Amino acid sequence: MSNAIRVAVLSVLVGLASVNPLAAANPEQGKRLALLYCAKCHATDKVSPSPLRIAPPFRTLHERYPVGMLQESLAEGIVTGHPTMPEFRFDADQVADFIAFLKTLE
Repeated sequence: MSNAIRVAVLSVLVGLASVNPLAAANPEQGKRLALLYCAKCHATDKVSPSPLRIAPPFRTLHERYPVGMLQESLAEGIVTGHPTMPEFRFDADQVADFIAFLKTLE
């Protein structure tokens, strides 16, 4: 393989490694997920109180920890939270969409 081809291949690989997995995420789809699965307990906007007092509003999650850190928990299944929180699991696209939505609330 020539040096020019090696450099081209390396450039492509470096570019792929630096791609942000959330860049293609759809925050509107993430909002739909939040409304479907979470709004019964959590506030999903920038002003409303949570319907369930012990459930933190989503707009405050980033104050506790980076919301991107939720990626693994959302994919593997959140089993803790508030005491009445059901266990649920999102697929990879849903996780990216949901986190993208949470970031719109910061």
